[in-house]
Amino acid sequence: MFHRQCPAVQVLDHITSRWGIWVLLALNEGELRFFELRERVDGVSEKMLSQTLKNLVGDGLVWRHVEPTVPPQVTYGLTELGEGTARHLGGMFDWIRGNAETIMDARAKAEA
Repeated sequence: MFHRQCPAVQVLDHITSRWGIWVLLALNEGELRFFELRERVDGVSEKMLSQTLKNLVGDGLVWRHVEPTVPPQVTYGLTELGEGTARHLGGMFDWIRGNAETIMDARAKAEA
């Protein structure tokens, strides 16, 4: 199940990468251009955002549309598969946010 060659493990690596979750959650609110995503995902560099988007597009979770303008305008959004993924991630994030104080209290006790 946790074998590196397992397709599910490979996809999960992209989704749960440092920036993958945040990109999917940001796009769950609607399609965004590259610079809008960079502003929405606090702390991500252009290089890491580009790599993350490339992986998520390659996995079929995100679509990419390029307008033939100068400079090109690139817009990203969630595919149907990406919407399902983001919905589940959103539920997990909501649960964590609702329990964050309890978790932080437990962490403080464990560190004491």
